[in-house]
Amino acid sequence: MHDHSHSHTPPSGQLNRAFLIGIGLNLMFVVVEAAAGLATGSLALLSDAGHNLSDVASLGLSMVAFRLARIPPGSTYTYGYRKSTILISLLNAVILLVAVGAIGYEAVRRLQNPVPLQGGTVAVVAGVGIAVNTVSALLFLKDKDKDLNIKGAYLHLVADALVSLGTVVAGLLMLYSGWYWLDAAVSLLVMAVIVYGTWGLMSDSLRLSMDGVPAGITVEKVQEQAREIRGVVDLHHVHIWAVSTTENALTAHVTIAPGLSAEEVDRVKHDLKHLLESLNIVHATLETEYNHTDGDVGF
Repeated sequence: MHDHSHSHTPPSGQLNRAFLIGIGLNLMFVVVEAAAGLATGSLALLSDAGHNLSDVASLGLSMVAFRLARIPPGSTYTYGYRKSTILISLLNAVILLVAVGAIGYEAVRRLQNPVPLQGGTVAVVAGVGIAVNTVSALLFLKDKDKDLNIKGAYLHLVADALVSLGTVVAGLLMLYSGWYWLDAAVSLLVMAVIVYGTWGLMSDSLRLSMDGVPAGITVEKVQEQAREIRGVVDLHHVHIWAVSTTENALTAHVTIAPGLSAEEVDRVKHDLKHLLESLNIVHATLETEYNHTDGDVGF
């Protein structure tokens, strides 16, 4: 029986390197893109640079969350700082939605009053953006389903690659047709994609920060599977919550059939622990009862 608490978190050295490369690449690109945006007067490039900057902040936050999650528990924070991964994931989603709002406001103004732009320059600079964001996103592709924060970083980068792609298309069309309103129209379209992607991240992290039962687990499912274990009569007073974006905890009362030997009770506990670990519940506290009464009080 292996310990799930380690199998779900990717190796830290490799991830750390992914975060550092992603942050470095994006930071360099933000500087180049902002300078080009100021030089050409292109709001598309400037807002794209702003969006990329929110990316750098998000990657930085996710990296901090990973560092914090590895700090051992102490007497005040008995779970360590693992919960910070959930709060940072929520903050990430909020930052992304705020960035979208800012771009949206700008885009609406631009639709009403388009200004001529150097489409070629816009397309080339945004093309570099596609490359930077795609390379950065690939760094997180393998681990994206193991943790909300890595998923957040990955979604940010994919969204940015899409923003840059939209900007390239708009730049080329502006170059050949002079339709300067395209600049704003494309950015509004891409924003819709970003909001769609961020909404799930936001609701997941909000649910976990409120100590909701993590997605993929239900109290009923745990109870049902526990009752199938030989010797278990019932599982009740069940509470399940997330300790971090990768680990879950549970407290419950378990009613054990009367008349079992000490060895059989140990086997029941072992089977229960195995069941919970298969559901990625690595911190379980179970109170054992031998005949269930409604007035029972847990300690």
